[in-house]
Amino acid sequence: MVDRNLPGHSRTLDTLAPRDRLAQIALARAAVMRDGRAAPPRGWAEGAWIERSWRRCLEIGHAPEHRVAFDLVPEQALKRLHEAHHVVLAAARPVLDGLSRALASTGYFAILTNEHGIVVDVHGPIDRNDRRARLITRVGVDLSERAVGTTAIGAALAELQPVWLHRGEHFFDDTACYSCAGAPVFAPDGSCAGMLDLTGIDAVERSELKHLAAQAARSIENALALALPHRLLLRLNWPGRAIGGDDDALLVLDDDGWVLGSNAVARDLVPALQPPGSRPHCSEFIAQPWQPLFDEAARAQPRTMELLLTSGLCVTVVASTGDHRATVSPLRDVEIALIRNAVAQARGNVAAAAKKLGISRATVYRKLGSRPH
Repeated sequence: MVDRNLPGHSRTLDTLAPRDRLAQIALARAAVMRDGRAAPPRGWAEGAWIERSWRRCLEIGHAPEHRVAFDLVPEQALKRLHEAHHVVLAAARPVLDGLSRALASTGYFAILTNEHGIVVDVHGPIDRNDRRARLITRVGVDLSERAVGTTAIGAALAELQPVWLHRGEHFFDDTACYSCAGAPVFAPDGSCAGMLDLTGIDAVERSELKHLAAQAARSIENALALALPHRLLLRLNWPGRAIGGDDDALLVLDDDGWVLGSNAVARDLVPALQPPGSRPHCSEFIAQPWQPLFDEAARAQPRTMELLLTSGLCVTVVASTGDHRATVSPLRDVEIALIRNAVAQARGNVAAAAKKLGISRATVYRKLGSRPH
């Protein structure tokens, strides 16, 4: 979109100088929050979803000048928070480590929340001397839209898509110091498992971080899908694209060819996997005999083949066998698989595995259905 409010210029809003962009944001705030009109800047590409969020905040009685409390969830809920979400935490930890390296010189850091916007983990170069950083990087703090207004966290969870939010695009005056990118994280059944946020304080605008957040969220989703116990793993991609990266469509199947879980790329590629929770049989979207895929998976060196879909489209596929028998409770199976993997990596040291996962030894034994000797 073109901004025509600046004399002699024809530029999209995201190419404006920082001072001009902040001025345009201020115009939008005045239009919606003071006058009740639609946001005026023609080049404000993000205007539609930000305006929706602002109006939701106004409807529940928020006002920009109200102070933000940054409340923690109740103590009893805080005790359960880490254990309830350690499946996603275990899948996210290697990704968050990589993000820390990517963000090291930018002043931005990573926040992982659950599907309700409650912080479950933080990572990166956080300035603990800055109260504004400390407030939002406490595990258990509620950063949902209802609690802290329009942020990348609340917007990503409401819109279920990657977002970028800068300074005054936040609802409250108290949060206008933040700039943040956010992307939802989806579980293998397609439901929202949480979101990943990259935040800076009084930082230079880095709208490209939306792309980084989306890529990192995809990596977490893939880790969750790959950890799901299964009999057959199918990696799909378009002809000419190399298979083996984070942009593969991942499908995990049981012995009989039923889909147990997938990643977001697979759900975009295969409409039969929609809506969230759908578990079709692979014959519903594969237009050729599917049983030979199990034989291919058993080969010592799996090969890339072409696969015809019922849509008439052709994709490439690599099939491989899973390490576990498939069952019918995906999220629980992901949890158990991640725990077993941590114990194996710790060479049977349950205490070390529990520490790495952030849970108690008793929880490890209980989840694995055994007791300490």
